[in-house]
Amino acid sequence: MLSFFAVLLSGFGFIHVAYAQGVDTSGGVDVDGSWYVGEGLKKGDYFSFRLCELDLNDCARFVMEIWVRGDVTKGSETLWDFETVVRDGSKIVKGEMQIGKIAPEPVGASENLFYYSRAYRSSIVWLSAFATGSEGDRIHGPQEFRAVAWGKVGAIGGAQLTPRYLDTVDVPAGSFDAVVVGWYSGQKNEIWIVDEFPFPVKAKVYAWVTTGIPPVQYEFELLSYKENVLTSPFSDIVSTVEESKQLGCTQFYDFTGKHVGTNTNTMIIEYNYGPKNPKIGCDIEWKINFKNKYHEEQFVDQVHYDIWVVDDKNTKLRSLAEESGRVELYNGFGQVHKFITVKESPGIAKYAIIVYGVGPQTIVPDPELAGFVTIDIEISSEILQKPEDSLNIPDWIKNNAKWWSEGLIGDSDFISGLQFLINQDIMKIPSTSQGTGSGTDDIPGWIKNNAGWWADGLISDKDFVSGIQFLIENGIMKIAN
Repeated sequence: MLSFFAVLLSGFGFIHVAYAQGVDTSGGVDVDGSWYVGEGLKKGDYFSFRLCELDLNDCARFVMEIWVRGDVTKGSETLWDFETVVRDGSKIVKGEMQIGKIAPEPVGASENLFYYSRAYRSSIVWLSAFATGSEGDRIHGPQEFRAVAWGKVGAIGGAQLTPRYLDTVDVPAGSFDAVVVGWYSGQKNEIWIVDEFPFPVKAKVYAWVTTGIPPVQYEFELLSYKENVLTSPFSDIVSTVEESKQLGCTQFYDFTGKHVGTNTNTMIIEYNYGPKNPKIGCDIEWKINFKNKYHEEQFVDQVHYDIWVVDDKNTKLRSLAEESGRVELYNGFGQVHKFITVKESPGIAKYAIIVYGVGPQTIVPDPELAGFVTIDIEISSEILQKPEDSLNIPDWIKNNAKWWSEGLIGDSDFISGLQFLINQDIMKIPSTSQGTGSGTDDIPGWIKNNAGWWADGLISDKDFVSGIQFLIENGIMKIAN
C-alpha cells in the first residue's frame, strides 16, 4: 500500500505464538529485520491518530494530528519540529511539539498541548522505552523481530515484552502487514508495528490493577498517513483556546464548590468549578471527587457518570457525554477533571452530576450507588469581546520572528511579510496612525529582541504588537489605508 512496505506477510511465514494464561511464552517471529520508534520518520510526514490515555480524562477518545514541519535547534540539540492539532470533543487545540530524534519523545511543547503531549508520549511512542534509533545500544537500540524478548515491562511486575505473532491489521488508514508485540497480565496487551514505519498503527494496553477488571491504559489507531506534505495542513484551523481568548473568556479564576450527598444518599460528591460566573461560549472547569458516604477520605472507583444541564424538573437538556460522542462517562479512580462549554443564556443555569452506578467499564453498572446532585450556576450577562477587535496573529509568524531575531531573515523580508499580512487582513492589530520615515535601516534593536522573546514565549502578543505599531507610527513599515 505504501512505497516502503516492502515486506509482505507471505514472506513472514505466519508463525503465531500463543498467549499462556498468566505465563510469558517465548517470543520472536520468523522474519528478518528490526524496528524502533521513529524509524523512517522524515520532514513532510503527516499522521492522524484516534487516541485515548487513562491519565487524560479517563481514556476519553480524541484525535491527534501531527505534521513534521522539519528541524528545530534547542541548545546544542537538533530536534524534530511537530506542528500538532488535537480535536477533543468540541475543543480544538493547536500548537507545536519539539521531538527527540533518537527517541521521538516530546522534549518541549506549547503550554496548551502539555497534557496531550504526555498522552502521546505514554501511548503512541511508549515503545521508545525499549526500541530507539540508538545504533549499537543492545538494550535500547533497534529491536529484532526474531528476538525472544525486547525487555521487561516493570509496571506489570516484570512481564516480558515480546514479538508475538504476525497479523494483517485493518485500521482507518488502510491495511497493514504488522508484527504484534505485547505481553500478558490477565489481559492481552498488544501493539501492532510495521517495519520501516515510524509509529505503531494500533494498540490496546490495559492498566495493572490488583483487583477487579483492569481499565484500558491506552488505545489508539492510525486514521490517516501522508508523505511529502510541503505546507502546513493546519493553516486554516483556529484553536478554540485562541477563540476563547478573543471572546474575553476568563483565563485565571478561583474555584467554588462544596461536598454534598447524592439525592439517594448513597455517595458523597465533592465538586469545585470555575469561574464562578462563566460567560456564554466559555468553559466551566470542573474538578469532581466521588467519595464513600461513610468514609469521606476514601474515593469510590469505577464510576459511570455524566454531567447534564437540566431544567427545573431535572429533565436533561444537554449531556457532556453525548457531546463527546459517548453514551456515558467513566472514571476508574474517583477523581474527575472536565471542561464543559457554556451554551446557556444569562441567568441561573442548572447543572447536574449524574451517577449511573459503579462497576467495570465494559459492563452495565451496579445501580446501587446511583444518584445525582444539582448545582445552580449564574451565567454572566457580560458582553463578550468581539473576535474582530482582538489580536489575531497566525502561529507560524513566531518561526519567522525567531529567524529574524537570529539574523536568518533580513529586515526587509520580515517587514514586507508583516505588511502583506496586515494589508490582506490576515493579521489584525489595533488601529495605528501611519507615520513617515526612512526605511527598514531605522529598526531599533529592541524590536528585534522583542520578536525573539515573543517567539520563545517570554513576552505577550500585546508586547510584540506594540513593536509593530512603533514601526508603523514611525514610517518604517507602510500599511494600506
